[in-house]
Amino acid sequence: MMAFSGAKEDGREVKIYEYLDELSTDLAEYISELSEASVKERGVFAIALSGGSLISLIRKLCEAPYSKTVDWSKWYIFWVDERVVAKNHADSNYKLAKDGFLSKVPIVPSHVHSINDTVSAEKAAEDYEFVIRQLVRTRVISVSDVSDCPKFDLILLGMGPDGHIASLFPDHSILDEKDEWVTFVTDSPKPPPERITFTLPVINSASNVAVVVTGSSKAEAAHLAIDDVGPDVPSSPAKMVQPTKGKLIWYLDKAAASKLDCTKCSE
Repeated sequence: MMAFSGAKEDGREVKIYEYLDELSTDLAEYISELSEASVKERGVFAIALSGGSLISLIRKLCEAPYSKTVDWSKWYIFWVDERVVAKNHADSNYKLAKDGFLSKVPIVPSHVHSINDTVSAEKAAEDYEFVIRQLVRTRVISVSDVSDCPKFDLILLGMGPDGHIASLFPDHSILDEKDEWVTFVTDSPKPPPERITFTLPVINSASNVAVVVTGSSKAEAAHLAIDDVGPDVPSSPAKMVQPTKGKLIWYLDKAAASKLDCTKCSE
């Protein structure tokens, strides 16, 4: 059973689960419903994935009923961030998603947009932004009505113990990037150092954003991102995830939620 589900005053929803299995079941249902609604409305579903434990938590989409009921031919896959390594490298988010998810469902190969892994981080970011711009032009990816940013149907994020999301790390200058859609880092505090990443304006322009966080090592970062901790605490990248018009849902297991001030959530 779900331990808790509450809506915050600012429209965020926080869901806390006793067991990981329930979290995965609910997450699969949520993604499947968004896919159906998006295909109905636009004819396509543009989803951006992250790496890490997130991929194993969406694996239920590969099973019944979703393996049969989801219209996989309408899915377009992107990465919120990627390590600038070869696609078959152990650190590649593409490889992680391919092995754990994409190879198990009938997604059209040409709809899977991975980065160019043969160039520098700067060039890879530039190329990836170019691909996204082309697909915004043809409306495979929607466009925000408040900026010229792409409006992904769903962006799935994990979070690190330091509060980083995508490859946007605390106190890094790219948190202030307003113009680029995709940027790069060559000094990631977490190896490998070279990465490309969506910027905050793109993440915050999505129709739906889900942040999926599990484990007690993330509890403090979850508290700082979700709870009202006052103006004296510097904002973590995760706290900066505040969709302009879209919907934000946090999916947490009990361990990750153990430091939350849940009196602020309303039943």
